Amino acid sequence: MRKIYLPFLLFFWIGQILAQEAHTKGNYELAARFSPEKLKKLIFTTEVDAHWLKKSDRFWYEYETTEGKNWYIVNPATKHKTRLFDKDKLAAELTKIVKDPFDGQHLEISNLKFLEDENTIQFKIKSTQEVIKKDWEEIKSKNRNAKDSLEKKTFVFRFDINTHTLTEIIDPEEEAKRLSWANISPDSSKIVFAKNENLFWMDKENFLKAVKDEKDSTIVEQRLTSDGEKDYSYGGFGRGEDNVEEEKNKDNRKRANVLWSSDSKQFILTRNDSRKVKDLWVIHNTRDPRPTLETYKYAMPGEKEQPIAELYHYSFTTGEMSNLDVSTFKDQTIGLWSENIPASNRDDDFKPVKWLGNNDYFYFSITSRDLKRIDINRWNIKEGKKEVIIEERSNTYIEIQKPEIINNGTELIHWSERDGWGHYYLYDLNGTLKRQLTSGPFHSENIVRVDEEGRFLYFTANGKEKGEDPYYEHLYKVSLNGGTITIMNQGDFNHAVSMNDKATYFVNNYSRVNTVPASVLHDAMGRKVMDLEIADLSSLFAAGYKFPEPFQVKADDGITDLFGVMYKPFDFDSTKKYPIIEYVYPGPQTEAVNKSFGRSMDRIDRLAQFGFIVVTVGNRGGHPGRSKWYHNYGYGNLRDYGLADKKATIEQLADRHPFIDKSRVGIHGHSGGGFMSTAAMLVYPDFFKVAVSSAGNHENNIYNRWWSEKHHGVKEVVTAKGDTTFIYQIEKNPDLAKNLKGRLLLVTGDVDNNVHPAHTIRMANALIKANKRFDFIILPSQRHGFGDMTEYFFWRMGDYYVQHLLGDNTPPPVDMLEIQREKPQTK
Repeated sequence: MRKIYLPFLLFFWIGQILAQEAHTKGNYELAARFSPEKLKKLIFTTEVDAHWLKKSDRFWYEYETTEGKNWYIVNPATKHKTRLFDKDKLAAELTKIVKDPFDGQHLEISNLKFLEDENTIQFKIKSTQEVIKKDWEEIKSKNRNAKDSLEKKTFVFRFDINTHTLTEIIDPEEEAKRLSWANISPDSSKIVFAKNENLFWMDKENFLKAVKDEKDSTIVEQRLTSDGEKDYSYGGFGRGEDNVEEEKNKDNRKRANVLWSSDSKQFILTRNDSRKVKDLWVIHNTRDPRPTLETYKYAMPGEKEQPIAELYHYSFTTGEMSNLDVSTFKDQTIGLWSENIPASNRDDDFKPVKWLGNNDYFYFSITSRDLKRIDINRWNIKEGKKEVIIEERSNTYIEIQKPEIINNGTELIHWSERDGWGHYYLYDLNGTLKRQLTSGPFHSENIVRVDEEGRFLYFTANGKEKGEDPYYEHLYKVSLNGGTITIMNQGDFNHAVSMNDKATYFVNNYSRVNTVPASVLHDAMGRKVMDLEIADLSSLFAAGYKFPEPFQVKADDGITDLFGVMYKPFDFDSTKKYPIIEYVYPGPQTEAVNKSFGRSMDRIDRLAQFGFIVVTVGNRGGHPGRSKWYHNYGYGNLRDYGLADKKATIEQLADRHPFIDKSRVGIHGHSGGGFMSTAAMLVYPDFFKVAVSSAGNHENNIYNRWWSEKHHGVKEVVTAKGDTTFIYQIEKNPDLAKNLKGRLLLVTGDVDNNVHPAHTIRMANALIKANKRFDFIILPSQRHGFGDMTEYFFWRMGDYYVQHLLGDNTPPPVDMLEIQREKPQTK
């Protein structure tokens, strides 16, 4: 008997242990410890946000730690950093004047800015004192039933940072109300706006009346156009209103996206004729008292009916509005560029939007529908003609950046991937190439500053430093006369910079996903001037936070290097086996792989705390910050191109790490990641076992034309008669619905006017017809990002993986206590 009984007990115990491993409880408490509400109290400032002054190289910044906020002024020339004021002394003075108690550790200062003398700061303090609203009589005249006549008094103060003198501004000038519809000329003399689909303008005197009362009947408006109509308007673009709201607001002033000449005598704008573009709709089911319809124009890939782009120029001198002849390609897109806003102007109340160029010409781009042809153009205003400066041509889609116009308009810096990598080229005024400024197997990302006097280009780039993650950005400089490229901020980190207008100093913020963020100041030679800050993550670590781990694997081809990050539970036990979840976003415009320390943890760090290994990794066809070959890998195969790399990543990680259980693989993504996660379940149904797919564009044939035709490709066909048509074909997720074997949760917002709910509903329809069990959540009144239901979605996602990957089938309580206990229950 014993010989039979002992083996039986042994097998029983082994079975119990295996069952316990296979069915683990989800750690909801650990996930709740790092909720967005909690993180607000655990993570404070992580980078120095420099506010450069106009008359010197100095800058100021605000920085918060567990000790509260501090405000600093930095003088690079003297390598000196000082507090703008003694917080305790200032708090005492404020208490005397405002009559509310303040202390230095809890100062709530707003709207801080330097005045013109650059030795005086101005800021606001809100008190508990209630006063009658300044515009109460106006409010009452508009609404007899208005009752809330009181508001908290706001005090305005000025503080001399040299003499440490605080002064209350007893009767401050009323701050100009920001009117979103007002496009103000550089000299503030003219304000252009759209109304009833047409263009109007008013002078400064009438605009100031509108600032006080937008419905003032004495306001004089000057009409500029009369041919505007719905869907062929001069302004008021965008969508988001339902039909009821649109009708209600149809007579309101709206924004006209005009770009001004520097002398304020001219402006330009684009106008799209969308009258033939087909309508799309979402229903606002929760509107009270009746559901409402939202109708909007939505051009889908392959459709004949597309917006027709037009370019207009207006001169206040001649009073003439001109429709410029720039027709180049069928269904072309016109891109206008604005002039750069100086770094020292960021705190200005008024920042006019001027066109790129001068008073005699402006620059713009024209792109063919298939994005294989882009022209960089200049419009010659005096001669009234288009001048093609640069032509870009490719067999796949072309990316462009705004050119930099320098040397009084006689030279142009242009970015191009013509040699397979993103690089800068110097052209003369007539479009003749003078020289290639950067070259080699790395990606130039962004122009930071041009030192025209010293003739240096400062730019960011990645992939140039050997032995580093190729996505880590650095600042470089190169002479416009040609020469070697010099790195300005060395170190195996991802760097983000803020450089002053004179290109004499820059602030360098740097970190990796597994380091504490730090900030330093450098000079124009790249030499460190002084340390500025190290982020205070002490509370975060005290709560149990642990850094994730970067890793490197090979793509499915066994050659291409892929770079990812692994997130473990903070109570990780290396002796246990963990399910693994991939958080995916296929791009191709980006990859969802963090390179710097960040605040957003929901889909990665926090999801892991339930008891999972969570990984993010790039894939061929993803991030544009590598070679054009890498970026364009998925061209023509927008459904499946990244899946093999996602699968290969998990296989390699499981081979390296015994704690990864590759028999329990989950996958999650949103938008393009929602599409990709469902595709993974259908293309590799025996490998990926559980997916939560949110807001996925499962049928890219009904997604927007610009993204879908660009990244998948559209074929332009010209007949013998000269007629041009466009052919678009793409494989879709519903085509493979019969392959589903694992557990799939589909989620969408019901008023998503970006990735329409039809994508998810069509996927559900295909699964039902294939007789598949799956789960489906509709989030009422939510757009593409899920808004105020994001946290609800997170916990439903956690439930799903806990049940189907951990095997914990204990139903969670109906009440989401993890959300409810974050905020006081007032009802």
